[in-house]
Amino acid sequence: MTTSYELKVRGRLSRTVLDQFALLALVADIEPVETVLHGPVEDQAALHGLIRRIEALGLELVEVRRLPDTSAR
Repeated sequence: MTTSYELKVRGRLSRTVLDQFALLALVADIEPVETVLHGPVEDQAALHGLIRRIEALGLELVEVRRLPDTSAR
């Protein structure tokens, strides 16, 4: 079961960096002073891997939040 998350990164990411996250099925919204990545994350291990990737790219992670489940029950 996947859960959707939103991760905010300070600054505007280049197309090259954004493409790396697109491979993970994350969508990026560009805002004036930050980039918001959101989409499905398979499990906690994948979430931690995503955070490590952000850190490895030298990006400043501003916020991580779990998005509400919108699937019908």
